[in-house]
Amino acid sequence: MEIRTAVPADLDAVTALEAACFPPAEAAPRSALAVRLTAFPHTFWLLWQGKELLAMVGGMTARDRDLCDEMYAGDTRYDPDGPWLMIFTVGSRPDCRGKGYPSQLMEEAIRTAREEGRAGLVLTCKEGLVAYYERFGFVNEGVSSSEHGGAVWYQMRLVF
Repeated sequence: MEIRTAVPADLDAVTALEAACFPPAEAAPRSALAVRLTAFPHTFWLLWQGKELLAMVGGMTARDRDLCDEMYAGDTRYDPDGPWLMIFTVGSRPDCRGKGYPSQLMEEAIRTAREEGRAGLVLTCKEGLVAYYERFGFVNEGVSSSEHGGAVWYQMRLVF
């Protein structure tokens, strides 16, 4: 298995995995993923086995302290020197769940953010995943202002 950051040529594989991981209302469209893989591929980690994409963790750096819905749509809030790594997507192929692949990528994202001198990471998740992210050291800050996909999201923060 290989962990590496994304390149724009990964768009088809990333789009397919995003669609497999999230309901249609929550999955990032191909156009948003294309922006992410062009503007900030270095904050999008992929786990490959040969030519098969098994898992991914992706986001962007920003000055904003909180993750907002505007961030999902493009790169207007992206700041390469921003103190926060905002995580948008964490997922693995349905047939690979329970193998710890996203956890390996989260550890890589955390390590990278720490080495780059960032303040920490921020993400939103559904209530059932709060305990999963707490295992990495994230703290639940309560219900997020995000209305992404019509779901209730909890904002989680890991501060270094």
